[in-house]
Parts: sequence; C-alpha cells; structure tokens
Amino acid sequence: MTGSRVLALGHYQPAKVLTNDDLAEFVDTDDAWITSRVGIRTRHIAAPDETVDAMASAAAAKALAASGLAPADIDLVLVATCTATDRSPNTAARVAARLGLPAPAAMDVNVVCAGFTHALATADHAIRAGSARNALVIGAEKFTDVVDWTDRSTCILVGDGAGAAVVTAAAEPEIGPVLWGSVPEMGDAVRIEGEPARFSQAGQTVYRWATTQLPAIARQVCERSGVRPEELAGVVLHQANLRIIEPVAERIGAVNAVISRDVVESGNTSAASVPLAFSKLVERREVPSGAPVLLFGFGGNLSYAGQIVRCP
Repeated sequence: MTGSRVLALGHYQPAKVLTNDDLAEFVDTDDAWITSRVGIRTRHIAAPDETVDAMASAAAAKALAASGLAPADIDLVLVATCTATDRSPNTAARVAARLGLPAPAAMDVNVVCAGFTHALATADHAIRAGSARNALVIGAEKFTDVVDWTDRSTCILVGDGAGAAVVTAAAEPEIGPVLWGSVPEMGDAVRIEGEPARFSQAGQTVYRWATTQLPAIARQVCERSGVRPEELAGVVLHQANLRIIEPVAERIGAVNAVISRDVVESGNTSAASVPLAFSKLVERREVPSGAPVLLFGFGGNLSYAGQIVRCP
C-alpha cells in the first residue's frame, strides 16, 4: 500500500440546542448582534454526563459501522481534543475501551481547532509507514465546560460535539500531503488557561490573520496535491466564524465547491468542527464520492493544517 483513504465518517451532537434568543436571557446580546458578527444561530450543549470520550465514542461508532470494519481491525486511535478533563487515561484509550478495540495504539492530539487535520495527517503518515493499517481519527470537544457564560464575546461562539473518520490503507493515496505549521509569536491569541480553565481569545487578531493569510496557505495545499482550486468539490474550513469562512473560501478560488457553513447551526466546536461538518456533507450527499475536498483547520497555538482528501 502506498497511501491511505477516508473509508467512512460519523458525527454526534448533543440533543440540547441553545439558540441566540436563549443566550439573550442571561447575557447582554441578541440574535441580530450574534448573526451579524459570527453567523451563528444555534449550538448544541452537552449534558453534564456527556463527556468528551462519550461523544467521541458515539461519533466513532457511527463511522466504524459505516466502514464495514470490525473493532478488531482498528490498530490506531487518535483523538483531537483540548477539553478533556483527565490526563490519564487519555481520551483515545477510553474510546478504545468503550468500543471494544482489543489492542490499538491510542493517542490524544491537542492542537485545539486544528487538531483533527493534524491527527488525520498523523494517521496517514502511520499508515504509509506501515505502522498501522486501519485508524480511527476523531475530533471531540466539550467546549461549554471551559467558556465563561458571562462573557458575551466568547459564550456566543461555542458548542459541543464530535466527528470521526475511519482511515484505511489504500493502493493509491486519497489523502493528500499535509501542509501544517504555526505562528509562535501569535500563540497566545487563543487561550484556555487558569483554574478553572477558561477560554479567551484576541478575536480581531485571529480574524485579521485568518482572512489575510489563510487563502494563500490553502492554495498551497491544493498545489501539493496537484488539484486546482476550481476543481474542488467541497471546502471544509474550521467552523470558527461565518465572517471568516465565506471570504476565505472565496479568496481560495474554489468557485465550484460546496462550502460548509455548519457553524450556523453548530457553533465553534474546535477540533470537532472539521470532521463534524465533513460528515454532514457526506451524509447529505452534497459532495460526490471520489471528489476532492479541502479540509483545513486553524486556531489555537496559532496552528494550522490542511490536506485534500477524496470524498468517501
């Protein structure tokens, strides 16, 4: 085998939905203010007993069932998260236990909002190197645990959920080369710090960087895979803010692509946002099987990672 491919996808969101009008009942905001600034209308809120590993397992179980593989076939589990509360056992090990996977390598990846695309690249590298054959790659967050519900600049943004992909060895690579990196001098633009941990960010700084720098980086991702932007069938950016997603997608030049706008109904789910949004596009059959899709995560650290994958 010379590469890997995404075999199946799955996602999970909590049942509770928090609308902008609900938020207006306890913080100084309203629907018009929120939608005009970030484009979000609703977000899903996990119950107290809905842990990060529980949501991750639900999404992974859905992807595994769709893949046709058995639990014993999975030899690598990677979970991208920045909101797991425990250091050990890690979230990946808890997912493996919940799903009955017999002996996988199990690792968490913390690159905040760019976590899933980093984890996907890591799985691709492991499979190409022969260290794994079938991997579960998951993004899962309970961001509502780390938000300050009195801060209208951040509490309007976040939601909870998980998305997962089953990645398997392939004779021809269907996951393109990753382009990843970071901007260390801007690493404190997004923070989850303190005791208790609380999310904060320099929103305008992140907005200016994303809208001015990301289009050129995303076009480089296309060049690495030999895919022209106009050939893209789908674009799934980290679902941070509609005012970032729409101009960045336009400047990439993906004129024929379906652009994911899942942020409108899900909010910012950090590492879960890319796989959750991608899974929904596939479930709704909005992108043809085999068509090229750009996945691109960016955010905390200030890190970024992107690759082009073929739609399962």
